[in-house]
Amino acid sequence: MATELEASRLLVFQAAALKDQGQPFNLQASMAKLKATETCMKITTDAVQVLGGYGYIEEFKVERYMREAKMLQLVEGTSQIQRLIISRGL
Repeated sequence: MATELEASRLLVFQAAALKDQGQPFNLQASMAKLKATETCMKITTDAVQVLGGYGYIEEFKVERYMREAKMLQLVEGTSQIQRLIISRGL
């Protein structure tokens, strides 16, 4: 989980650096959003599984994180839209 999280962070940092430098960054931003949201969903799903039944109760934050992860996949373009943007950019 830590490795995937770090890979996602690096993609976000790369897209942000390109934007800060005034260079085209749409392709990298789409890659970063796709990777980060997919990773977020996978990590929260794994965390819920690790916790077992406790992962579904509101006393543990992972339950909320999982709901938020799913929302992130839909906001500002779904994963499918990000894949279209990436394929067009390539």
